Amino acid sequence: MPEPHEPTEGAIAGTGAGGAMDLAASEATTLAPGGPEGGPGGSGAAAPARSLWSDAWRDLRRNPVFLLSGLIILFLVFISLWPSVIASGDPLDCDLANAQKGSSPGHPFGFNGQGCDVYTRTVYGARASVTVGVCSTLGVAVLGSVLGGLAGFFGGVWDAILSRITDIFFAIPVVLGGLVLLSVVTSNTVWPVIGFMVLLGWPQISRIARGSVITAKQNDYVQAARALGASNSRMLLRHITPNAVAPVIVVATIALGTYIALEATLSYLGVGLKPPTVSWGIDISSASPYIRNAPHMLLWPAGALAVTVLAFIMLGDAVRDALDPKLR
Repeated sequence: MPEPHEPTEGAIAGTGAGGAMDLAASEATTLAPGGPEGGPGGSGAAAPARSLWSDAWRDLRRNPVFLLSGLIILFLVFISLWPSVIASGDPLDCDLANAQKGSSPGHPFGFNGQGCDVYTRTVYGARASVTVGVCSTLGVAVLGSVLGGLAGFFGGVWDAILSRITDIFFAIPVVLGGLVLLSVVTSNTVWPVIGFMVLLGWPQISRIARGSVITAKQNDYVQAARALGASNSRMLLRHITPNAVAPVIVVATIALGTYIALEATLSYLGVGLKPPTVSWGIDISSASPYIRNAPHMLLWPAGALAVTVLAFIMLGDAVRDALDPKLR
């Protein structure tokens, strides 16, 4: 008569209640094709678990949309920091004798109405647009995330107050608000425009952060941390924020291109950036009356603006696809 099968020593531990208890996961073996070690023929260790961020980075590296938009953005950042590398001229060096002239040797984009080189101004115009877009996005993301996250975590009267404040800001038309608020500003720097965008842009991020925090704080691991006596600051920083920040990153990345377009719109209307600041919006505004006689004056700055906005929107779409588990 065959002997009864004896369980392997150490695989199952008896309990006082007469049942059995599995050992810790670190001592258990993984059943996989090829052997208990998970590799071919029983050799090799099981693959380690990957986090959401590592999975997202792996997907982004394989996404041609992300690679293309990333290269464009890196080029824009490079020429924003060092425009003289590819444009040796001065964007403010103008000669009325060359006004509205077309392409010529050394001046591939021609000249504008004041005789300034369009190529040089297009290259230098990236600095203002990228600066406004990046700084506005960072300000909006930080302010909106902090206010929305705190309101979603604590709830109650603070949540109600923030909701009513965001409703007020949502009721203000952005372009009309810019015409009213920036028309009284005389500064030629980018900071008034950045401050305006942060002032009217944070409610959107705040709503996203609030909803994400409310969803995250209901998870079991947050409830377990609360039951173990974790402080509010520890739960926010260690457990909720890493799991609630993904939607904020996606929305902020897409909004960056929108802020660049908004800066160009306000500059076109004469209330955004002002001369002698070099901006695509300013150049588009000054070239509009001459679109029939000298279309090159409008084509190049408008094309650079369109490519920049499209690159950031494409980047945001790629990040959204990588961070949204429902799209996997």
